[in-house]
Amino acid sequence: MKTITLEQAKNLKPGDIIYHVKNKNSDGTAQRWKVNGKVQTWKKNPNRVKVPLKYGLYRYDYLTENELDLVTLEEPERVKSFTKNNIHIDL
Repeated sequence: MKTITLEQAKNLKPGDIIYHVKNKNSDGTAQRWKVNGKVQTWKKNPNRVKVPLKYGLYRYDYLTENELDLVTLEEPERVKSFTKNNIHIDL
């Protein structure tokens, strides 16, 4: 699974969807984050980026150049899991 690059992050537009690599929903699918504003970049430091994101109804956050290895543009495969004897097991 390819994570997002700095150039891809700079080219994100409001309404674009990105997926978290590690955080999963209760059904095993990757968390979906929606870009909900203009991407901020810096002329004096081209290695910086700040992307406003929304998740769910009330959660907001920012994606910076430090967290680019945690998100991808492609939806990861669903994690198969089951519960046995009240123990949750991810496969």
